[in-house]
Amino acid sequence: MSDPKPVHATPGVLRRVSACAGVVLAPNPGPMTLDGTNTWILSAPGDGPEHPNYGHHPSAQGRGEWPGPDVVVVDPGPLDEAHLQAVAATGTVVLILVTHRHGDHTDGIDRLHEITGAPVRAALPEFCRDSGEPLRDGDCILAAGVSIRVLATPGHTSDSVCFRLPHDEPETVITGDTVLGRGSTMIDHPDGSLGDYLRSLELLGQRSGATVLPAHGAPLPDLQEVCEELTEHRLERLDQVREIVSGLGRDASVEAITDTVYADVPAGVRRAAERSIAAQLAYLGY
Repeated sequence: MSDPKPVHATPGVLRRVSACAGVVLAPNPGPMTLDGTNTWILSAPGDGPEHPNYGHHPSAQGRGEWPGPDVVVVDPGPLDEAHLQAVAATGTVVLILVTHRHGDHTDGIDRLHEITGAPVRAALPEFCRDSGEPLRDGDCILAAGVSIRVLATPGHTSDSVCFRLPHDEPETVITGDTVLGRGSTMIDHPDGSLGDYLRSLELLGQRSGATVLPAHGAPLPDLQEVCEELTEHRLERLDQVREIVSGLGRDASVEAITDTVYADVPAGVRRAAERSIAAQLAYLGY
């Protein structure tokens, strides 16, 4: 009998996964959120009990415990008081970043901002707080001793961004819902676009060897390989949709096509499946 798959994180507990990043898992598991939303905690590399050699990392400013006194939070997660208090307790929160607009990432923004006083930055101005400016593609942020590069990666939503941590070793990329720890993401049509999503996968696929730090599910090795697999899956799905439309007719409804493509989809993700089908039909020009 094989060993059970280890849980990648425990709600309310900070788990370090790289020189610069750790995760606090939110207690909101579900069909769309998998194990729950990963709230990422970023801090300068240092020596900690789990990784005794991280103080020798080239970007470290000396030896010390991890996380350092200052931290950056990526995706506060849901409005859950115990979760947000656990996130705030990881250190002095100097900045809050958001990967995209969905509530399982953003509902806790105002409460975490209230607890910590930290500015909030997101691609959409309505999610920014205090002095936080909207995120732009190519922005370079230095906070809590960590260099963070912003990558615009629309597709899942129009405002989706990823965050590169170039001084992690190997490099890590916080991918939000653009790349999940397992499975493939929903294209939130009409705000999301399959064409944009495929271009974002191509962009992220240039980060060969980078570790994926997703918003849901466990970290994955080699972002390039993951993006290639996701692209292949999407192209195969497009071929399937073309074939189904050919049989049902171009006037077939989204619901009818979803019934055929996702015949066994659980009720809890049916709406997401329909949105993804709508995005595929728009991409194909139907």
